[in-house]
Amino acid sequence: MNALTITLGTIGATLSLLCWASFFGGVWNIGKAVTIGQSAPDRWRPFFPRFKTMVIEFLAHTRMNKFRTVGWAHWLVMIGFMGGAMLWFEAYGQTFDPKFHWPIIGDTAVYHLWDEILGIGTVVGIGTLIIIRQLNHPRIPARLSRFSGSKFAPAYVIEAIVLLEGLGMIFVKAGKLATYGGAHASTDFFTMQIAKLLPASPTMVSLFAFVKLMSGMAFLYLVGRNVTWGVAWHRFSAFFNIYFKREADGTVALGAAKPMMSNGKVLDMENVDPDVDNLGVGRMEDFSWKGWLDFTTCTECGRCQSQCPAWNTGKPLSPKLLIMSLRDHGYAAAPYLLAGGRKDPGGDEIGLVDADGKPDEAKLAKISEAARAEAERPLIGAEDVHGVIDPEVLWSCTTCGACVEQCPVDIEHVDHIIDMRRYQVLIESEFPSELAGLFKNLENKGNPWGQNSKDRLNWIKEVDFDIPVFGKDADSFDGYEYLFWVGCAGAYEDRAKKTTKAVAELLATAGTKFMVLGAEETCTGDSARRAGNEFLFQQLAMQNIEVINSVFEGVEQSRKKIVVTCAHCFNTLNNEYPQVGGTYEVVHHTQLLNRLVRQKKLVPVASVSQNITYHDPCYLGRHNKIYNAPRELMEASGSTLVEMPRHGERSMCCGAGGARMWMEEQLGKRINVDRVDEALSTNPTKIATGCPFCRVMLNDGVTARQEQGQGEGVEVVDVSQLMLDSITRIDAAELSANLLVVQEPKAEPEPEPEPEPAPVAEVATEAAPKAAPAGGGLGMKGAAKAPGGGLGMKGAAKAPGAKAPAAEAAPAAEAAPAKGLGMKGGAKAPGGGLGMKGGAKAPAAPAEAAAPAEAAPAPAAPPVKGLGLKGGAKAPGAKAPGAKAPAAPAAETAPAAEAAPAAEAPAAAPVSAATETKPTVAAKGLAMKSGFKRPGPKAPGAAAPAAAPAAPAAPEAPAEPEAPAAESAPKAEPTNGNGNGTPPVAPPTAKPGGLGFKSGAKAPGRKN
Repeated sequence: MNALTITLGTIGATLSLLCWASFFGGVWNIGKAVTIGQSAPDRWRPFFPRFKTMVIEFLAHTRMNKFRTVGWAHWLVMIGFMGGAMLWFEAYGQTFDPKFHWPIIGDTAVYHLWDEILGIGTVVGIGTLIIIRQLNHPRIPARLSRFSGSKFAPAYVIEAIVLLEGLGMIFVKAGKLATYGGAHASTDFFTMQIAKLLPASPTMVSLFAFVKLMSGMAFLYLVGRNVTWGVAWHRFSAFFNIYFKREADGTVALGAAKPMMSNGKVLDMENVDPDVDNLGVGRMEDFSWKGWLDFTTCTECGRCQSQCPAWNTGKPLSPKLLIMSLRDHGYAAAPYLLAGGRKDPGGDEIGLVDADGKPDEAKLAKISEAARAEAERPLIGAEDVHGVIDPEVLWSCTTCGACVEQCPVDIEHVDHIIDMRRYQVLIESEFPSELAGLFKNLENKGNPWGQNSKDRLNWIKEVDFDIPVFGKDADSFDGYEYLFWVGCAGAYEDRAKKTTKAVAELLATAGTKFMVLGAEETCTGDSARRAGNEFLFQQLAMQNIEVINSVFEGVEQSRKKIVVTCAHCFNTLNNEYPQVGGTYEVVHHTQLLNRLVRQKKLVPVASVSQNITYHDPCYLGRHNKIYNAPRELMEASGSTLVEMPRHGERSMCCGAGGARMWMEEQLGKRINVDRVDEALSTNPTKIATGCPFCRVMLNDGVTARQEQGQGEGVEVVDVSQLMLDSITRIDAAELSANLLVVQEPKAEPEPEPEPEPAPVAEVATEAAPKAAPAGGGLGMKGAAKAPGGGLGMKGAAKAPGAKAPAAEAAPAAEAAPAKGLGMKGGAKAPGGGLGMKGGAKAPAAPAEAAAPAEAAPAPAAPPVKGLGLKGGAKAPGAKAPGAKAPAAPAAETAPAAEAAPAAEAPAAAPVSAATETKPTVAAKGLAMKSGFKRPGPKAPGAAAPAAAPAAPAAPEAPAEPEAPAAESAPKAEPTNGNGNGTPPVAPPTAKPGGLGFKSGAKAPGRKN
């Protein structure tokens, strides 16, 4: 040691105190900010699987290696940063004493080799990454660079520090070898060559050590002062982000959408409290702490951006920029949020208030003006309101999952986007106008196109063999292997129907016995959920689960098998229905057909012998990792597969996911056209896929290009059609015989003895508070009659669309629970959809003869299922029914009861269209104005005419207690819009939070 080295050492030690204080201050600020987020109790356990995933991703670099060159270079830098920490701390001593090394291990051959490898590896790794950044610099054109929008100043600083650290390792060691000797070719093979170029100088060694020490100190100081430098902080937070990832088994956050959560609990239609719970994410504090950790961990590498179909076709969405915006906004507003500041949806202060509930100016004054101004910004809003995320950004996402698949630190972009959409739909009622038609059609008709449920069976008429329909050709699942879930597209869309018919014929050819639901089938709700309408999804899901469970009644769990042709239906039934109580074995048709080929039940005899390119559907590939089955099926058919540049896990989206199927693309190039251009670059004769949404989008893209003279003769087909072309077709009679199942008739239960008829007066007083048991799904609390899967209401309200008794004195007749959501005028639900007006009965159901009501009291209603609405409130989004009035109070019906015995009261006559009453109260929920056009561009066939405006409600009819029930049907009374027969009332002023549309909403599909 000498005076210079002692001085250097003293300076280094003194400065390190400031730098370490800055660093730990940054750690504290990040930790406090993360605690702003809501609880996420599902992220902590199980410990060992999560810890194992973290170690594997760290050591094997499984996520980074998706980009090969970057993968190994980053691994070298990562090991150099972590392993070099020991060498960096050694520099503290080397600035004082150039000979210093760690006791015991510092002079061993292993330590010398470790030092050598780390120094060389760090320099090589960071040099490679610097070159890659410059080669991909967003100069011209900007959108082709994955670094477009990234912060370059922090990146350059960190790269320079890492480079200096690597060089410091090399030159400190080389200086010691030059000064003190002891080099060995096996452990110092590179630094010994550098040492030959350096003089022997102890002071030089201390200077090298001081530079190495100060570069590390600069890192500590700068990152501590800049908590939004993700390029630096991911070195620490990535370990936690990987451990706390959504899926404990280590898979990425794809497949099922994350359930809607608030305050650590999963929200459903039973437990939601609008006064306490957050429906989606509308403010930064609504994100969970895992969301804040995601934002902190983003390293701005841009891999998500490079794979995003929206970004690559000129849309404003970049997953990277979205996460960066949330991070920057969150940390800027953190001082205000950490001080307890909160605002209500109207923008008024509710956090920092005094005893009178007024803003506490003294507390607010302690918070910086910048933090308060940042907290004023709406999370979602256009430039005119200075929003953090532009609505065009939010609604451009196709939820394809490419960003999640490629992110090296497991950020869950899609979950955050869906959460923000939920708030916009459920609370703000702000969403693209085209979605209004989608939501209305799903609620009223049970399918996105707004088609009648009876038409779900039309495709069966187009095949020449018999296909068994549950409830029509078979009363149970006995003898069948699969329930064939046709899906909305497979039943209604002409191009998708070709897939449905091909799969049905292939299964029949193989002797695989299946049945279909027909009119009882309803949309799975995939588009509704990804558009943010979580409660509509749950409504549809519970309705479908009720129907599916009736099919599988008495069937052991291992035999509850469903085959689907739609990748979106597959994902929803397989991954999301278990969240709401429906667990089945679900297979995609390409999986099942490939299995049948392997089992020699389908034997290809003719080779397709064509160059065919295959498009991986996002919800089959990335979301469910099914890549091989469709390709093996194509190979079995004799097709020559020509892969597109982007395929497999990097496949380009067709543009239909995330409810984008039902929205027009107003910005940039159409995603489906971009994908078709890539497909046509392979010079195929056909483009094959395994999803009806993809087929529609790609077909439209091919048509657009063929109109410009490109891709002549190219056809878009499903993989199943290729297989059908390669097998020997058998005649219809044999196909029908292959599907024929002879079921044993069920033993009829012993008839129960009829109960003693109660006096008429007693029946009149007891009939009102009794209710039939709910048919499952969304039940009714209190005495309400369950609409068998509709929206439950507390109190004595009548279920929407339930039949009114013929005479109020008569007790409720025993009947099977209604399916779907309640029907108006006693109509049966169209395939589990929402109610139909009038007394029409759903198609394909057997006619029911009117029977006298049994004079037996109805059983008590079971506990509510679904969305139990308090105080008889109207179910959110329910259609305003024109149902007949419910039972009047017992005291008013006594004369009618005396006029006709209860046992002889006939069933109520259906209400004709001419006498149907119309409600005057504005429909709540997803109310559609007259003239709204359904999303026509995607509907098959000609566009439907605009809906006729609702007729004014008839005046309330006066009570006629003297009229005998046997002589005339009860007169219909106007309802309050929720089918419970109560007098109409003026609608309350809409609050933010309903599903109601704002006045002046733009009709779906119309241009401004």
